[in-house]
Amino acid sequence: MSGHPLHEDPEKLSKLAPIASAAVRRHVFVCNGTSCTAAGAADVKAAFEQELEARKLRYGKLSKGRNPEGPIVLTDCGSVGFCSVGPAVLVYPEGVWYANVTPEDVPEIVSEHVCEGRKVERLALIDDFGAQG
Repeated sequence: MSGHPLHEDPEKLSKLAPIASAAVRRHVFVCNGTSCTAAGAADVKAAFEQELEARKLRYGKLSKGRNPEGPIVLTDCGSVGFCSVGPAVLVYPEGVWYANVTPEDVPEIVSEHVCEGRKVERLALIDDFGAQG
C-alpha cells in the first residue's frame, strides 16, 4: 500500500501543511458546542490562547503571534458529547478530557499537563482514551 502522493514531495507538503512536519507534543481541543459555548467556552479558549502564546508554546504563524516551532496546537472542536459538564477541554496524545473548565483553570492545565505531562486530577473526567479517570 502506498502513502499519500504528498509523501513523495516533502517540500511541497511542508509548504502546503507546515504542521505535518512540526514537532508537536500535544494537541488541546476546546469544545465550542452549544452547551459549552453557553457555559463560557470562548473565554476558556481565549485563556488558552493567552497562556500558550505568552509562553511561546502555541504552534502557528509568527504573524499571528504564535511560534512556528511551538510544540502545542490549540483547536476549537464541535460537541464532544458531554457538554452538560462543559466547557470541555481535551488534551492529546494522552486522551485526557477535562470538564467544567474555567479561564482560571487554564494556567494550571498548561503548567501541569501541557508542560509537565501531569493530568490535573480535580478537572479530569476521562483519561486514557475513555477509561474512567
